[in-house]
Amino acid sequence: MNKERFDKGLEIRRSVLGAEYVDKSIQNADDFNMPMQELVTEYCWGEVWGRPGLPKKTRSMLNLAMITALNRPHELKLHVRGALNNGLTKEEIQEVFLQTAIYCGVPAAIDSFRSAKEVFEEMDQK
Repeated sequence: MNKERFDKGLEIRRSVLGAEYVDKSIQNADDFNMPMQELVTEYCWGEVWGRPGLPKKTRSMLNLAMITALNRPHELKLHVRGALNNGLTKEEIQEVFLQTAIYCGVPAAIDSFRSAKEVFEEMDQK
């Protein structure tokens, strides 16, 4: 593991997903899944998210579309929060999901709208 890239990834991951969530994920890791936490933090967040070619807001839009296409609602909810942290508005998230309805399928987009609405309601209650 590259400590410098891991630390950079940890900083980016915390800023997007929230320190509480990220720290809990790492603290709850055991010998079995810690290598995955390290891999995700170092390469996904440190190497790719840390590149200068795209702003975080654009990366969030891409993630919402790809996660919708893959139909991964748990990850989608996490990345809806991240997208809001990266400056996306609800209207921009809505547009991403409308776009995915055409290219990924209406059922996938409907599930994403449903998941995002749950996140918005949870966040509004806080």
